[in-house]
Amino acid sequence: MNKAILSAEGLNQILNTENLIILDCTLKNQLLKQPIEIQDIQIKNARFFDLKFKFSDLTNEFPTAYPSKSQFETEAQALGINTNSTIVVYDANGIYSSPRVWWLFKSMGHQDVYVLDGGLPEWISKGFPTETKTESNYPKGNFKANLNPEIVRRFDDVFNNLTTKKELVVDVRSADRFNGVVKEPREGLRSGQIDNSINIPYTKVLNNGKFESEAKLIELFKSLEQEDKPLVFSCGSGITACVMYLASEGILKNKKAVYDGSWTEWGDKVKAD
Repeated sequence: MNKAILSAEGLNQILNTENLIILDCTLKNQLLKQPIEIQDIQIKNARFFDLKFKFSDLTNEFPTAYPSKSQFETEAQALGINTNSTIVVYDANGIYSSPRVWWLFKSMGHQDVYVLDGGLPEWISKGFPTETKTESNYPKGNFKANLNPEIVRRFDDVFNNLTTKKELVVDVRSADRFNGVVKEPREGLRSGQIDNSINIPYTKVLNNGKFESEAKLIELFKSLEQEDKPLVFSCGSGITACVMYLASEGILKNKKAVYDGSWTEWGDKVKAD
């Protein structure tokens, strides 16, 4: 059972709990795909987690790059997050960017963090409390990061794995992107795949913006468990790889990590054969 995924009903039951912090992790470019009536509202008392500009390394040439420990601490404290906070993250697209934020907190050593299954659309469909978005300042929190590098992979790690083959890279982009039959969304980025990687599109773990049933996920991941290798999830820019990572929590016993730069970095740095 995946304890990191929280239902709308489950969140509604703890809405008034002390130490609860709800984070809206919606990427604004994705928000534009949502109906107008969703764009200006949030779950009651939610705080905006600016993944693109405040919780990414803006000195990195690649998008939504992993932030430094000090940057993450500073921005988390500015949101009023404490070391004892219970954190629930969501986005307006059902499931898209929120697992990335869940993974970031896990990589910074914070375990008490959950993803709202179905995100804002599911919350609204249940008639649970929302409010108009407003800019707010919060009392500074005391959040401290304790890095967990085991679940993060960098370029050198994945490049060296071409030789050692100790880990299996699971690319979660669409089959067409993996097979290089369509152009990459990023301008000028070549198509293709990391050598020796396999493809399981992240959309396979979702159904109408929510995670598939545990039974379906167990069936989907059966072949990976049989590989009996540590898994490295990769995608376009490190966002949807985290969707697959979260979906496998509580199901796969394999050690797991996310390749932060994913294809955007790999396709730029490694030329085609």
